[in-house]
Amino acid sequence: MTTHATRPAEARETTEGPVYTVTGGDWDEFAAAVESADDERIVVNMGPQHPSTHGVLRLILEIDGETVTEARAGIGYLHTGIEKNLEYRTWSQGPTFVTRMDYLTPFFNEAAYCLGVEKLLGITDEVPDRASVIRVLLMELNRLSSHFVAIATGGMELGATTVMIFGFRDREYCLDVFELITGLRMNHAFIRPGGLAQDLPPGAIDALREFVKTMRKNLPEYDKLCSGNPVFKARLEDVGYLDLAGALALGATGPILRSAGLPHDLRKSDPYCGYENYDFEVPTTDTCDSYGRFLLRLEEMRQSLRIIEQCIERLEPGPVMVGDKKIAWPAQLAVGPDGMGNSLDHIRNIMGTSMEALIHHFKLVTEGFRVPAGQVYTAVESAKGELGVHMVSDGGTRPYRVHFRDPSFTNLQSMAAMCEGGMVADVIVAVASIDPVMGGVDR
Repeated sequence: MTTHATRPAEARETTEGPVYTVTGGDWDEFAAAVESADDERIVVNMGPQHPSTHGVLRLILEIDGETVTEARAGIGYLHTGIEKNLEYRTWSQGPTFVTRMDYLTPFFNEAAYCLGVEKLLGITDEVPDRASVIRVLLMELNRLSSHFVAIATGGMELGATTVMIFGFRDREYCLDVFELITGLRMNHAFIRPGGLAQDLPPGAIDALREFVKTMRKNLPEYDKLCSGNPVFKARLEDVGYLDLAGALALGATGPILRSAGLPHDLRKSDPYCGYENYDFEVPTTDTCDSYGRFLLRLEEMRQSLRIIEQCIERLEPGPVMVGDKKIAWPAQLAVGPDGMGNSLDHIRNIMGTSMEALIHHFKLVTEGFRVPAGQVYTAVESAKGELGVHMVSDGGTRPYRVHFRDPSFTNLQSMAAMCEGGMVADVIVAVASIDPVMGGVDR
């Protein structure tokens, strides 16, 4: 029991009943608290190792029987210090760190960071069109893979193991495309300030067309399994309820906000990477509950497929990095058997033909380029909501400060509002509908 005493009260059972030893504080307040205490009310820890808490999330629940009377989130178990680390690395090394924050949405992290650096450099309009189209393509693929995990893990926590198997099956198709394009399944560092690390490899377009075809066939299976399933609906409807006023007050974005009926999407309201040129809809529901968020994610995946098809048609030959050699990363990369690395042919060319190119390569890699002093905030519409980055430059080769507004962190605030007054079993459903990733929460 928490008291206003300067030191916690110590209780010991005697034949006369419990005896309390209290030092400091107000005795009347303490006595009133003891009197009003309900013996049926207990505090339980759900996590951080609990299989339903999305990784290392700790939920502290005060329960009265099966009813949750108070819910709090304990975070920090996956703290990596990425934001602080960025202050000790060059601007070009940043994507290698930020891609590891929300590890289910790496391309969104990279894009937000690079858009911020480009804005500080004043080269936003100089980024080649082909690079912007490929960025959009990768982000929409990433939206699909993230939503597949959300649906798969949500199904697993409900006991719907077929949904889990289907979700991870389809995510594998997404990761196969990532690996083809970047050489890696995750932690890509593929989007770089000024453009991309390399162009699409041979066969990528055919693989993308085949991927879209497969997804068009697989997505209806989720509707058949879940949308009309009375058991699935009964488990999700009116659970994790958060209306529009609550979502706005808590700063929730993404599927949580759109499930309350507000069609807020940065791709429409504040376009970046040329999103204003793509034809797609922003789906909403008015249910304000976990079931609405599930339906939303399904529809968002269909819209992402529309955008991917448009990206394939828009791809035209051209460079994928700005022409300014004082900013453009000088190395040419190649996908080898162990992932993406330096092109040995390019290194032989630099080493053997031009001493100036070698010196420039060495200085740009070791020192990095300078970014004019200033500060900027840029944001992208991640799979989970608004992912923003506030970065400050003091004119040097490293960031002075980089801070991310991660949607998982902000959305997790809504957990208490969704869960208090409900059942313990519904906490799992509510947290699954928020879809927090602790790598993004703790950074």
